Amino acid sequence: MPHPTLHRTATVNGRKVFYREAGDPASPTILLLHGLPTSSQMFRDLMPALADRFHLIAPDYIGFGHSDAPPRNEFTYTFDNLAAHIAGLVEALGLSSYILYMQDYGGPIGFRLFTQRPSQVKGFIIQNANAYMEGVGDAPRKVLLPLWENRNAETEKPAREFVSIEGTRFHWLVGAKNPEAINPDNWILDQALLDRPGTQDYQVDLLENYKSNVALYPEWQAAFRQHQPKTLIVWGKHDPFFIPPGARAYLNDLPDTKLVWLDSGHFVLDENVAQVACEIKARFAPQHPAANAAA
Repeated sequence: MPHPTLHRTATVNGRKVFYREAGDPASPTILLLHGLPTSSQMFRDLMPALADRFHLIAPDYIGFGHSDAPPRNEFTYTFDNLAAHIAGLVEALGLSSYILYMQDYGGPIGFRLFTQRPSQVKGFIIQNANAYMEGVGDAPRKVLLPLWENRNAETEKPAREFVSIEGTRFHWLVGAKNPEAINPDNWILDQALLDRPGTQDYQVDLLENYKSNVALYPEWQAAFRQHQPKTLIVWGKHDPFFIPPGARAYLNDLPDTKLVWLDSGHFVLDENVAQVACEIKARFAPQHPAANAAA
């Protein structure tokens, strides 16, 4: 039987958080955490491919996708705050344990959840999400370092270009094996949301606040070493933002990790969804439920 993806909302700290849900809630849960400049829509093809084995929850952060997007004078856009609302969603949905799938911004949000409640996290699926300085490419350094050192109109310009239509299209197409296989709805729909009044202002706030993630890298790495979560890395090897040394760096702290290189860039699922789904099932659900019943 096919497993439909349902589109739901929950109220967390007085804000509406949108999430996609698929699969049987009795199955192991995967919490899918999206990146910039997109939303949970990046998982729309992956979720049906996993719903026969897993329960899937893919939220939109506050300010992203279909979740509430309050102006920056009503909500402080930091990674701590985004993570707090995802933690609140986990609590509202009664998720006692879950595997984290993290891409881009999903990394710093997911790793905050992990360090706060490591016993809840049963594994990592890491797709171009960074926790090591070795993984930061020249492209984000040029955009972010001047912003971190002295935010002003001049240092904001590259950050605003990062979330312009040109920047959003580049995020989706860079490193793609076949650009014609990448659905243009990705960047058109993402940009429509980014172009809402005031949205790019708080997106620049988040790019500035990204320095808080770098400051936490040592804490996250120590938690990896201590708790040793089962880990699968599926990494687009042509990503100019989070470069291959960042994927290999996890192996120093999580030596049992399986690392899969994909002939792709910052986003991988448009071209590699079947392979990614197979790798996830092999790592986290190696035996089909029907096989268990027959045993």
